[in-house]
Amino acid sequence: MQKILILDFGGQYNQLIARRVREQHVYCELRPHTMSLEEIRRFDPIGIIFTGGPYSVYLPDAPKPDPGVFSLGVPILGICYGCQILAQSLGGLVTAAQDAAAREYGKTETVFDPTCTLFRGLPEKSVTWMSHGDYMARVPEGFRLAAHSAACPTAAIWDAKRAFYGVQFHPEVNHTAFGREMLRNFLYAVCGAQGDWTMTDYRRRSVEALRERVGGGRVLLALSGGVDSSVLAALLSEAVGRQLSCVFVDHGLLRKNEGDEVEAAFSSRTLDFRRVDAGARFLARLRGVQDPEEKRHIIGEEFIRVFEAEAKTIGAVDFLAQGTIYPDVIESGLGQSAVIKSHHNVGGLPDSVDFREILEPLRLLFKDEVRQLGRELGLPESLVSRQPFPGPGLAIRVIGEVTEEKLSLLRQADAIFREEMAGAGLDRTAGQYFAVLTNLRSVGVMGDGRSYDYAIALRSVQTSDFMTADWSRLPYELLDRVSVRIVNEVKGVNRVLYDITSKPPATVEYE
Repeated sequence: MQKILILDFGGQYNQLIARRVREQHVYCELRPHTMSLEEIRRFDPIGIIFTGGPYSVYLPDAPKPDPGVFSLGVPILGICYGCQILAQSLGGLVTAAQDAAAREYGKTETVFDPTCTLFRGLPEKSVTWMSHGDYMARVPEGFRLAAHSAACPTAAIWDAKRAFYGVQFHPEVNHTAFGREMLRNFLYAVCGAQGDWTMTDYRRRSVEALRERVGGGRVLLALSGGVDSSVLAALLSEAVGRQLSCVFVDHGLLRKNEGDEVEAAFSSRTLDFRRVDAGARFLARLRGVQDPEEKRHIIGEEFIRVFEAEAKTIGAVDFLAQGTIYPDVIESGLGQSAVIKSHHNVGGLPDSVDFREILEPLRLLFKDEVRQLGRELGLPESLVSRQPFPGPGLAIRVIGEVTEEKLSLLRQADAIFREEMAGAGLDRTAGQYFAVLTNLRSVGVMGDGRSYDYAIALRSVQTSDFMTADWSRLPYELLDRVSVRIVNEVKGVNRVLYDITSKPPATVEYE
């Protein structure tokens, strides 16, 4: 399998670069810029990308790659700071922009040299996304200028002989009009990529590797019903069959019909599926509790105790499987003694469950790739495309004390909202959407009588990384339908609110 190596210099779009490369069916990994030359040789990339970063290359402590990387005979693309590293390392000169006009931030009209392989087949003028206060005052010997803007004469450089390319802008972001095409030109026209990264091939290789590694051992998986753990369960089922035991702790805090849907998705698969109905146990522990952090702590602790008790009935376990995915690895330090993601985001692993090794077959996949793998494995779309759902479940979408009555109200309202979003074709475009049962009760008029019932808040946000999020501009007609249905169909609710607060200052969830 061909590989692209992305050396990380700390830029904010680094995960996005990796995703853009993989979208072109080329495998890549994001590694620290401190990667040694010997490690790079062992990785054996067909191309290398230097990411952006918040530094100035001319400062003494500026991060730099092993200088031997320029002698490997491997094509290199430098992006923003990566472009400046390329220039500075090969004899060019990078300085702070003396003229404020030379500092570029945001959308910038840029002119390209169409003879440069990077821009082949693209318009000679289009918009790029700039974000730099330094610029290349002198390009290295052997390089030609390949693009310019009104303020920056060195917006892109290239050395066709050595296959070195540098762009001062960010081709990986949507704001750069033809950024994907530029990256594709680098991957295919410069590096000679063949597009051999597919989920079909990944599935085949993963199954073979898991069978070899597990042998005759037993595997234990805490199945939450979320996308990652469900795809992992399907993959392991195909690889080792009934050597896999999945413990699905139904804490009674799931969305409408969700527990049954998860069980149905795995009913025909070859594995040991164990659903533990612990709803009454969790509700008993939550009785009278209103503080959100206390609720989280109780749910996390109780989850571990239930999982622990069920695991003991299975017997000896050789492997513990976890749904760690690539963003978890990146955010934990790019594989350098990476912190292992807990099996459930409300608590840690139980100490008394003994196992020999941890299996993390999804640790090199992004979320969208995990979803693709799920489809490849035949999981239902309702599960593969499932909305993000917090580990504590509806307990943190019921403001205040959690009761069975409140959970019932919320499940009905949330199901109506999700049904109408899907009917309007907006279920795939919103980053996350859900209903919240507020702790507010207000006066209303229903029929000829006065009511004093709960208010439901609707939340829908647009986001690419969940670090920031903007509220969704949903059509008024849709909000009207949802409101009418909830008030008419959910007894105990007489008011519907729509949250128009972005993150920050708010968070996506309420508690």
